[in-house]
Amino acid sequence: MKKADLLIKNGNILTLNHENSEAKTVAVAKGKIIGAWEQNEPPQTEVDITPETKVIDLKGRTMIPGFIETHNHILGYSISRKSVDCSSPLNQSISEILERIEKQVHNTPEGEWVMGQGYDDTLLIDNRHPNRDELDQISTKHPIIIRHTSGHLAVVNSAALSLAGIDENVKNPQGGSYGRYDNNRLNGVIYEMAAMEPVQAVQPNPTEQDLLCDLEEGSQEYIRQGITTNTDAAVGMMAQGNDLNVHLRAAAEKKNPMKSQLMIMHHLLRNDGPFGGYTAEQLDQEIQQRSNGRARLDSVKMFQDGSIQGLTAALREPYYNNHNIYGELYHNQEEFNQEIADLHKRGFRIAIHGNGDSAIGSILDGFEYALKQYPRSDHRHRIEHVQTATKEDLDRMDKLGVAGSFFINHVYYWGDRHEKIFLGPDRAQRINPLKDAFNRSLLFTLHSDCPITPISPLFLIWSAVNRITREGNVLGSDQCIDVLTALRAMTIDGAKINFDEKNSGSIEKGKNADFTILSANPLTVNAEEIKNIEILGTIIDGETVYKKPQSS
Repeated sequence: MKKADLLIKNGNILTLNHENSEAKTVAVAKGKIIGAWEQNEPPQTEVDITPETKVIDLKGRTMIPGFIETHNHILGYSISRKSVDCSSPLNQSISEILERIEKQVHNTPEGEWVMGQGYDDTLLIDNRHPNRDELDQISTKHPIIIRHTSGHLAVVNSAALSLAGIDENVKNPQGGSYGRYDNNRLNGVIYEMAAMEPVQAVQPNPTEQDLLCDLEEGSQEYIRQGITTNTDAAVGMMAQGNDLNVHLRAAAEKKNPMKSQLMIMHHLLRNDGPFGGYTAEQLDQEIQQRSNGRARLDSVKMFQDGSIQGLTAALREPYYNNHNIYGELYHNQEEFNQEIADLHKRGFRIAIHGNGDSAIGSILDGFEYALKQYPRSDHRHRIEHVQTATKEDLDRMDKLGVAGSFFINHVYYWGDRHEKIFLGPDRAQRINPLKDAFNRSLLFTLHSDCPITPISPLFLIWSAVNRITREGNVLGSDQCIDVLTALRAMTIDGAKINFDEKNSGSIEKGKNADFTILSANPLTVNAEEIKNIEILGTIIDGETVYKKPQSS
């Protein structure tokens, strides 16, 4: 009989085990679940409750396994909180954005960068991007950059272009481009990472300690949302590659209290990269050693297209609002196949960004090539976002054993504009085809891609179940999934996609004591109210890392 460190009782506990059974009491010892029972008190013959045992009385409230968020950019979010907020509906026009940037310029020493975050051209009354000349009117002494809400575009002023060495003769790189006025002069809008690299290279590089503090602050918002395991989906893209050290230190020092999964950018695994020649096992061992076991290798991250709302996602059919634009693949298919095959051979799970159906098809071609060259079962390779996957694409995912992490928040935040502007009514109805994925028994999860959309597992579940847009319309009702399926996608299926289902994702004996306490049961409330359920507490390894303050 084990002595309990923690007893949680009188609860409505959704275990989300294979049978989806419910319990009322859970006991924990040394960070692990030692039992779950249907009674309000544990059997005296199975667990030792002592005066030292901490007791949490749920008083009928609901507890679930801790939320597992499988794709976001927590460090990017943590840093972006310092940028000027250029988002809408806060800003209705370009002039309002420029006013905010100008205020920041006045408070910034000459020569230092001024950064804005989150503008959305299609929500502005101007219905266009800001441009270089408008930013130059604010300052030619400060380099200025404003990032688009998609994360795939930015607009900069002349000072930033000059610092980056970008002149009028610059050529568009593969998978990226530079916007131009009608007279062919650069307008300051930069599309995709390949084109933004020169600008990123000359931006200030914060110290590791500063980034550590940022991540510590940002992680507090995540645990307030009930997240116990989190995946940063592009490690190696920020802080000139120093972001890995930041993640590992934050994990080791528990500045970030969550369990961390890290997607490592593919260029770091190339022969000239710091992990050239590494196997997946070797890199995972190094990550675990340097993080005191609190971070793990998730996968190698690649991109094969951009953003639908930026018109850079690669589609098989043209964009609804411009029949001359299809988007562009990031990589030549032959080279893409070879890199995927090399990483696959070295034992890595590979996660690839694919929004457009052309990119999704290309990714599946790459996975199929690698699997034919080097057969491997249970690889759990992933496609990220899976925005416009057709039924045929989902059939191929099923055949190849490819999992999906769906950016379901697109339905709410951009669904109306996908229908009216980007994709048209037919394709828009099928964005994030969760029901079709469920019908094929695909392994899939939901994600926020924070800071692209706010971090909130309950909002993801609400969006997957209701598919309600910002304007209050239901987009693609035949792709709605039930609440239990969506809840499992944020818990046990997240554990499966992390190769961690033996340790997390459900409330069962022997698993990690990672829990989220809710103010209501998502299985019984009105489905449209799920996003309004409050997070009352977050527990990681049996320790309470967040408790909602009681209202006075």
